[in-house]
Amino acid sequence: MTATTIAPPTDPRRRELRAAARRMPEPEGAVPPSRARRWGIRIATGAAIAATLTFTREPIVIIALLFVLVVPFEKLFPRHRGQALRRPQLAGDVAHALTAPITQAITLAVAVPLAFASFAWLPGLALRPIVSMIPPVALPFVGIALFDLAIYWTHRWGHEVPFLWRFHSIHHSTEHLDWISGFRNHPLDGAFIAPAFVFLLSAGFSAEFSGALAVVQIVTGLFLHANVRWRWRWLHRIVITPEFHHWHHANERDAHNSNYSVFLPLWDIIFGTYFMPKDRRPQVYGVDEFVPEGLLPQLAHPLRGMGNPVRVVRHPIRAFRSGAGFARHVLADMWRSARRPTRRSSRVVAPGTAAP
Repeated sequence: MTATTIAPPTDPRRRELRAAARRMPEPEGAVPPSRARRWGIRIATGAAIAATLTFTREPIVIIALLFVLVVPFEKLFPRHRGQALRRPQLAGDVAHALTAPITQAITLAVAVPLAFASFAWLPGLALRPIVSMIPPVALPFVGIALFDLAIYWTHRWGHEVPFLWRFHSIHHSTEHLDWISGFRNHPLDGAFIAPAFVFLLSAGFSAEFSGALAVVQIVTGLFLHANVRWRWRWLHRIVITPEFHHWHHANERDAHNSNYSVFLPLWDIIFGTYFMPKDRRPQVYGVDEFVPEGLLPQLAHPLRGMGNPVRVVRHPIRAFRSGAGFARHVLADMWRSARRPTRRSSRVVAPGTAAP
């Protein structure tokens, strides 16, 4: 679907356009899950939620707080007026929110070794002498800019490197942005923020400051998904707004691979990925590929075809060689992404596609 076919909210064709851009059906030849399997998934999801709430009731408090703070604004100032509170796949997103402590523990377990294996601490150490000379009053602003720069590239690679997109596509598979949709994430996708975190630490910023930025990024991200019609045009080039992030989620061809920053649009402007058209607004969200519904199927989906991890123990040398080759392939995709033409040359690539 091209951008010129996207209708304004009042256009009667909008429902037809949304249907045309709906997520791809299950791949041809795939066997639909049996009734027993569907019930097994439901029971396992319920067990995961129960196990989480046995240890902490924090998810319930957070969900209730977001509901009270955000939903009234979504009802008073809706971006998409026809979007019901009980919209499709709401249960799956609530399940993501209720099991967040468990998935965050998985994220942390993967993030720590990934942070060191990424070697992001090397450029941080190189910047450390310069950071030490910055006046204390300016240090937080420099830290925010550096963190946002690191997250910009992490986020960009999550879209443009096929392997990383496998995980990030779970977050983008939602077709309805609202108060709860920001919780739909894969834990391994969240682990990819680790290099940015260790980059700040090695550059000389405190763990408290770096951790606070990560928390603020997560919290603001939840609010940026809200179904509100505020545009705040005067802020568009200063800080990110719901409109900025909605365009990032838009499943419209000319909006693909844009608006990666999490605090400052500055980096999108500099690297040519800033996209904020003045004459229209995003209408359709989601991805053009199959992503299953529900918590557990979405957690398992990116892992398809990756093989049995036990092979690392059985064949360590073979696994090391295979891992080294795979790492070279991912790094090559990251390099192609960094070098790809951007909006300055009117080139657009589909999410999850490495630039030629």
